[in-house]
Amino acid sequence: MMTKAETLAELLTNNRGVRRGVTYIEGDNSERVVAYGELYERALGILFHLQKLGARPGDKLIIYLANNEQFLDAFWAGMLGGIVPVPVALGISDEHKHKLLRIARKLGKPFIYTDKKTLDRIGAFAGGAGEQPVYDGLAARAFFAEHVADISKPGKVHDVKPDDMAFIQFSSGSTSEPKGIVLTHRNILTNARGAGEASQWTEDDVNLTWMPLTHDMGLIGMHIMMFAHRMQLNVMPTELFIRRPLLWMTLASRKGVTVTSSPNFGYRHYLKVLGDREPGDLDLSKVRLVYNGAEPISVELADEFMTRLAPAKLRKTAMYPVYGLAEATLVVSFPQPPGEMYEYVSVNRHELNVGTQPQPLPRDDSNALSIMAVGQPIPYSKVRIADDADQELPEDRIGHILIAGDNVTKGYFENPDANARGFTNDGWLRTGDLGMMKAGKLYITGRAKEIIFVNGQNYYPHDIENIAIRAEGLELGKVVAAGVRVKGASTDDLILFVLHRMDMKEFQPLAAKVARLVNEHTGLEVAHVVPVKRVPKTTSGKIQRHLLEEDYVNGVYAAELAELDSLRRQLEAAGGRKATSGEIEAKVKEICDAALERNVGVNDNLFEIGASSLKLIEIHEQMDRVYPGMVDLTELFDFPTIAELSRHLEGKLAASV
Repeated sequence: MMTKAETLAELLTNNRGVRRGVTYIEGDNSERVVAYGELYERALGILFHLQKLGARPGDKLIIYLANNEQFLDAFWAGMLGGIVPVPVALGISDEHKHKLLRIARKLGKPFIYTDKKTLDRIGAFAGGAGEQPVYDGLAARAFFAEHVADISKPGKVHDVKPDDMAFIQFSSGSTSEPKGIVLTHRNILTNARGAGEASQWTEDDVNLTWMPLTHDMGLIGMHIMMFAHRMQLNVMPTELFIRRPLLWMTLASRKGVTVTSSPNFGYRHYLKVLGDREPGDLDLSKVRLVYNGAEPISVELADEFMTRLAPAKLRKTAMYPVYGLAEATLVVSFPQPPGEMYEYVSVNRHELNVGTQPQPLPRDDSNALSIMAVGQPIPYSKVRIADDADQELPEDRIGHILIAGDNVTKGYFENPDANARGFTNDGWLRTGDLGMMKAGKLYITGRAKEIIFVNGQNYYPHDIENIAIRAEGLELGKVVAAGVRVKGASTDDLILFVLHRMDMKEFQPLAAKVARLVNEHTGLEVAHVVPVKRVPKTTSGKIQRHLLEEDYVNGVYAAELAELDSLRRQLEAAGGRKATSGEIEAKVKEICDAALERNVGVNDNLFEIGASSLKLIEIHEQMDRVYPGMVDLTELFDFPTIAELSRHLEGKLAASV
């Protein structure tokens, strides 16, 4: 049963005597346990420092930290003091830095809880981005985690009300116009209560999460909701999971975990590193819920993951496909009751327009799209499938997914345009997703809004296009970014369509430049840059992305892509690669080759050849093992080739002698 509370401040206070804790995991045999009561005391101590700095009820506090323990201390301090936390994910690219400054400008005069090194990096970027005044204001209200030496003095607890603003979630992935979703204490606790009833949580449950606390699934789903149900909590850093994904299930076995979660990319990352091996001597028999959400769910990947882990006694019925979004606080629908086998339907992928009733097809049909059932609306949450006029549609019809309930946000932070677009006249929130109800279960069939899902995050095409057009000769309307999911894939491929009517030899360097720009500024891997002779548009001038996507899936551009690949190979064979020289360069090349699973030339730009942010973390981790403390992750952006990075490292090693 959930702890009785009307606000998150009351929840933290009422849980002080509960004999449970939060285990912060830093490695295989490195962890620290903070009891619920200690979490309250630590939050109270941090609140004292925030109030000493001048923070008052209603003020905004950006939390910009990688350390999970520091993050949660600050978050709960805000809850006790009526200060509104604004979690923002750390990023290593310029676009991520700019996103933080845009959020700070939108918030007015926020405080920030971070570390000095991180803030200094923002400061070095701010001037060139035209954001110096925003940065100066932020720096004047900065509270540095490393300066907190004494938390023995308690702050003053504020009398928080259920309909007060609890915190603001800014949209993930998108950088140019981040939208702040305002959540109240009532929103969050209503959703926690409904999720707990649907999942049948008890205080005997044990959770484990590697999801980032800046993501709603990590902070709300795997922390707040489960803290409210008095579980034993286990938190491992996202970076640790990326480096050592197999540790996820090792810890689940060791700690008797009953509840965990991941989006598609986590399951895929685990299986990739597992390879052809058996999962080992694991006992996952206690796991009863493996939440699968945050991305469109792949039936094939769910099947593969559960089958591969079956020797470790993971029951296939533990896979728990769910649907939610930040505007709903988190959860919209869960399978009910838990413990039943997940379900899916296979329908014609070309019959998914609003108002249609898609015809079922065999799963192996070339036109079949397998869609996972994501359960029924949880208690206190309502769902409506509607046509383009917001009118309810019958079962088995594709329509817009609308939601309502006390768990749903009342609006976006100081964004009247988004609020006007986001709600129907009778108060239902437009999710932007498309789906249908079938036998009382919800199926997500697509998205009305144009969003690209990659690694559990959503990215807006126009953001990516604005980066790509920095390449010489390109402009808006000549580049189209799209997320294309080919049959059997578990996530979207990022495809860039570029208007180009010349031959492939002229196009190849432009394609490399565009891919490098997007990769460097977003951390996303571009699967293909495709030359197109025309960009289809509606009579009103809107780009018809779906037509380009369909052509790509149907192989219309196969010949051009094959020719581009052939040209790349010819350039490599003609001596475009320089042999390695020196012990350092050879070692760096060995690390990059292993991470990227290819023969990388020492003068190849890592971003041009598709080094995603996950790969960069892997490269940095291996370099740090060989050369401890010598290379910062951000320096991979400053020295993006093996040759440049090796020379930089050589200089630092010489200086350290």
